Amino acid sequence: MVEIKPIKQYQIEQAKQVVMAVCLEIWHGVLTKDELRGYDSMSDIDNVRSHYFDNNGTFLVVVDGEQVVGTGAIRKLDDEICELKRMWFLKEYRGQGLGWKMAQILFDFALAAGYRKIRLDLANEERQPDALKLYRKLGFYPIERYNDSPCHVFMEKLL
Repeated sequence: MVEIKPIKQYQIEQAKQVVMAVCLEIWHGVLTKDELRGYDSMSDIDNVRSHYFDNNGTFLVVVDGEQVVGTGAIRKLDDEICELKRMWFLKEYRGQGLGWKMAQILFDFALAAGYRKIRLDLANEERQPDALKLYRKLGFYPIERYNDSPCHVFMEKLL
């Protein structure tokens, strides 16, 4: 049974494996696993309690039985703006509406937490066309760069 739940400590390594697997898929032939680790240490996932839960955010996992197959999070930027983070799903779980469902749960959390806007960054629109399509359907629109990430696409949505 596939469910979306708050991450538990014992699921952190599985969540990081999902992120790494999807990143390697996106950057296949361009970046190696070691190079990806240089771009993203995933320390926010290692420190999920302090980075998300203790800072007016949340981190959710999609689980199929006991296996983590997807992730999604909300991170505080300021009192009115949060960031959609770590929306990653293993290939075989895409196209089933899980991204939409995850996003709706995260939007509900963000509204209840008092945020008025939600932002996101996307590494590359050519390598992530399905993600970009989903975010547009969810109501995100392009904005100027708001952080110093290596990403090239920046979007926002009013909650």
